[in-house]
Parts: sequence; C-alpha cells; structure tokens
Amino acid sequence: MNYDLRGRDFISDLDFSIEETEYIISLAMELKDKRKSVLKHALLRDKVLAMLFFFSSTRTRGSFEAGMAQLGGHAAFIEPGTTQISHGDTEMELGEIYGRYFDGIAIRHCDWGEGNGYLNRVASSSIAPVLNMQCDIYHPHQCLADIMTMLELFDGNLKGRKVAVSWAYAESYLKPISVPQSLILQLPRFGADVILSHPPGFELMDDIVREAESLSKKFNTGFEICDNMKDGCENVDVVYAKSWGPLVTTSDEVKGKEMQDKHMNWIADEELMRAANDSAVYMHPLPADRDVEVSRSVLEGDQSVVFQQAENRLHVQKAVMASTMSD
Repeated sequence: MNYDLRGRDFISDLDFSIEETEYIISLAMELKDKRKSVLKHALLRDKVLAMLFFFSSTRTRGSFEAGMAQLGGHAAFIEPGTTQISHGDTEMELGEIYGRYFDGIAIRHCDWGEGNGYLNRVASSSIAPVLNMQCDIYHPHQCLADIMTMLELFDGNLKGRKVAVSWAYAESYLKPISVPQSLILQLPRFGADVILSHPPGFELMDDIVREAESLSKKFNTGFEICDNMKDGCENVDVVYAKSWGPLVTTSDEVKGKEMQDKHMNWIADEELMRAANDSAVYMHPLPADRDVEVSRSVLEGDQSVVFQQAENRLHVQKAVMASTMSD
C-alpha cells in the first residue's frame, strides 16, 4: 500500500506511523535494488533540497547529496557561517524564504537544548517539508537505516529479537544522545526487545524513556535498563554499542568529560561479543573511536555490519525524500 507523505515533516521518529515507516523502509529496499540493477529512478527531477549543517558530517552529507542526485534533483550544501544566520536571520525567516526557494529543507543541529526546537520553528514557517539530519533529541534517518539493516539480516522480522543499546566509552567528545533515543523509540514498534545499558549519570531523557516503555507495552515487547555493559549484552542478537554524553545530568563539558573518563572499561570488544549470541552482529552509526569505544577487531571483523548500515542511510533517505518532496 502507498501512503501519501507529500509535504510532511520528518523531525521525530514518531512523525510517521508504524505503517508509514514500514512503507518507507519497503520503498528504500526497492530503491536499493534499483540502484544495484542500475535502473534509473529520477523520482525528484528538478527538485532542490537545502541542506543546512550546524554540525559536521561525513555520511549524512554524502548520502543526502548523492541521494538527491540519484533521484534526479539537486542538493545545496549550506554552512551557517556562510549565511546571515549569525547576523539576524531567524528560524521564521529561514522557513518562510527557504521554504519558497527549495522543495525540502534538511537540517543538522545537535546543540543540546537548541537543535530540535530550531528545526520545529523552521518547520512551522515553511511550506516545504523539513527533514531532520540529526538534532539533540532524535536521529530518525539513522534509525531507519538501522532498522532496515536489521530487517535485511533477520529475514524481515524483528519479533523476539534482542537488541542491546549500550553506552560505550569515547575519548573524543561528548557525543549527542539522539541515536540511542531514536533506537529505543523505533525498535519496539518493529517487535524487538530492547536492553538499554549505561553507567549512572548517562541516562536518556525521561520523557523519551517513558515513551519507549509505553511503546514496548503497546507492541508487547521487552524493555529493560541496566548499568552493566556485559549484562546488557547477554544473549542478544544485536550489540549496538556507542558513546553518548551525560547531557541529561550536566551540560558542563569538563564535568561531563570527568564522568565519561570513569568508565573507560565500557568497550565493545571480543569479550563483550562473546556474551552475545554466537550469530550476533555489531552495529554503530560511525564514526567510532577505534580501540577505545570499540576494538578494531570487532569494528572491522566478521560480526560488524557498520558499512551495510552506512549504505542504507542512502536508501532510506532517498525513500523519505521521494515520499515527502514529490508532486
């Protein structure tokens, strides 16, 4: 069944119903097959997407830009420092003007306490759909790619599959909490049992956790929270281990780094993978801190599906753009 998503914003993971989300993933798989078969699929000919990045990117920029080109359109990369945003352009003005210039506005804004509000204020003034390329609360396109990857690996059905969403140590910086938050919201809708693991002080937002618990009850799935990495990965089918900052506890970078450095033993290594099922896979949205957040042998080993995840970013984003930006 086709769903009419034209003009719809995609800012939160729950902006699309489960049926609409399943449709998007089905379309993404179809577009993936077409690209593999070198079949043209210019569904957005003459359409233009504005891509506004307040936060650096490798995969997000590349996949959105390539995706628009493959759909027959064009993506305009816009770095805020090259605009008048810092000199007074408001979210309302951006929505009003870019909404008239472009057929879609994609924004990446991860600043804690600012990003999601910024996207929603732009969306409230834009006649064109606003797409979330990651904010401080959600990373919906990454999560769609993750779900698509799991469905490919598990014969199209996640019912009864156990997914560990675990914190891991990183020394680089205090990473956003948007990836784990999107995962715990989306996975129950697809029937997966979720085990969320993190040290004390690295909790996710209360309302997001409550929503995840509610969705778990609605879809009759498991949802647990524990404070031990190995326990959280015991007998799971997916080890999704990555770092995030203690942003709910503190926004002070120095204090946050001190908290983070107390848990250097939270690493996704071969010992951790042995706690999971023999056929378990390792997932990460990248970039990863090698031999700190995850051992190189795991990240680049046979159980890792991180490059399949990365590729699927392209396909799910094409599906979302084709569905929301078409005539």
